[in-house]
Amino acid sequence: MKFVLAAVYDDFISANLAQGLLESENITCWLRDENTVTTHPGLTYAVGGIKLMVADAQLERALAIIETTKEEREQENTCPQCGSVNIEYVGPARKSSTVLGTIAIALLSAGAPVPTGSIYRCFDCGQEFEAE
Repeated sequence: MKFVLAAVYDDFISANLAQGLLESENITCWLRDENTVTTHPGLTYAVGGIKLMVADAQLERALAIIETTKEEREQENTCPQCGSVNIEYVGPARKSSTVLGTIAIALLSAGAPVPTGSIYRCFDCGQEFEAE
């Protein structure tokens, strides 16, 4: 069976999510250079990233699934200010890790919702926003 390149990823999490998605659709695939990039992140660009290899006969279907998933994810994550999909994940919304901190947030927020989602930043307008 001949395998061809379907996509390239900079991190093992995105690569494994894509592999799992394709495997759930009964597409034969594997990750090339995953171990190298995972154990030596500095070599990511030297080896060309983690390559998602797909059976040649299933390439067209795999690319369609990857593209559809990318479009769905972009539609879910857009900047509320300018509508751009050019955003980055900054981190989880800050939560207090102490009882005193929790009480202070509850008292100072005066009924405002406490952040529980993830914080994103828009590259186009600079807006930071919370997404669930």
